[in-house]
Amino acid sequence: MAERFSRTTLVSALIVATALALVALGLNAITNAGAGTTDDSAQMAGEPAAASHVMQGHVMAAAPVPSGDDPDGDGYIPANPPVTGVTPSAEIPPVRYFHEFQANCSVNHTGSVDPIVYPGQTGKSHNHTFMGNDTTDENSTTASLGGGGTACKAPGDLSAYWMPTLYNGNQEVRPVGPQTIYYKSGVTDYRSVRPFPKGLRFVVGSPTQTLEEFRNHPGRVEGWECGESYNNFDFPATCPSRPDVQLNLRMQAPSCWDGKNLDTPDHKAHMAYPGAQGANQNVCPTSHPVALPMIEFKMAWPVNGDMSQVRLASGTGHSFHYDFFNAWDDATLNAMVRHCVVGGLQCDARGYDQNRPGDGAVLDENYELP
Repeated sequence: MAERFSRTTLVSALIVATALALVALGLNAITNAGAGTTDDSAQMAGEPAAASHVMQGHVMAAAPVPSGDDPDGDGYIPANPPVTGVTPSAEIPPVRYFHEFQANCSVNHTGSVDPIVYPGQTGKSHNHTFMGNDTTDENSTTASLGGGGTACKAPGDLSAYWMPTLYNGNQEVRPVGPQTIYYKSGVTDYRSVRPFPKGLRFVVGSPTQTLEEFRNHPGRVEGWECGESYNNFDFPATCPSRPDVQLNLRMQAPSCWDGKNLDTPDHKAHMAYPGAQGANQNVCPTSHPVALPMIEFKMAWPVNGDMSQVRLASGTGHSFHYDFFNAWDDATLNAMVRHCVVGGLQCDARGYDQNRPGDGAVLDENYELP
């Protein structure tokens, strides 16, 4: 009996082991089959990217990668506390043509890192050009950015802003001087806009987007511009060879937040663009009811003449995208949003509207709260 029992036990163990091996092989085959594929439709729709998702210059990790702000590496960073009980405003506010302020930030470094897409990993990303926070690297967290310095005019803006590096041939071309990053209202009822939560981060656009997707992107303004050439969705063949001509691009970010997550696995699903409702209004969807400032990059690169060798580190002109990681000093951002966006003003980086001088400025001559 003992011999029969041992033989039966051994056979059962072998069957279980074989089954487990087959399962493992099957899962590995599924994962390998997915590698090298691209699901652009899911990416553009704001759906979470698959674990095997591959983008040009952005190969998504096959396994979770823990980081300082995401210790379990699942891609979700919950807001603490979340914002609940918000109903998107469809009200028509008093007419104000402007409701914005500027963050004027200069480039301070470049590098093949991306703390949003590849936290803790060096060399996994294509090269990026970084503005704002001077400590931004692959290990950046909300806390580390808070301890950094900044190349923005306002010392309270410790946020990190980055985009793919532009090259002319093999020569890196950096924007010169402070670039204009607008903080605007993306919704009709500008009075409903509230400041970004600390640590919010997202990606605008995609390095894999086609020319047609770039043309139809909800954040696209006028495409690539130089001289009198507008609405180019790849780099124009030539630009006037004059000192006053630069290559320009403007692109707007989604401004409606789900109120729950500071980040999601695809770095987009927690954000949405407002949609038209009623009398030509822009209203946040109920899935993303919290209206935040709408960021608009307005970038200028000192390159003109023959543009045939101009490219992005991510590829063609229609691969342009950018990243934002909020690390503003809370009091400074709150004051700027309240005075300029909610107040319906056209403010500079001090929070001053020269057309309405009686409303005063938010920041002093050093761009700090008085």
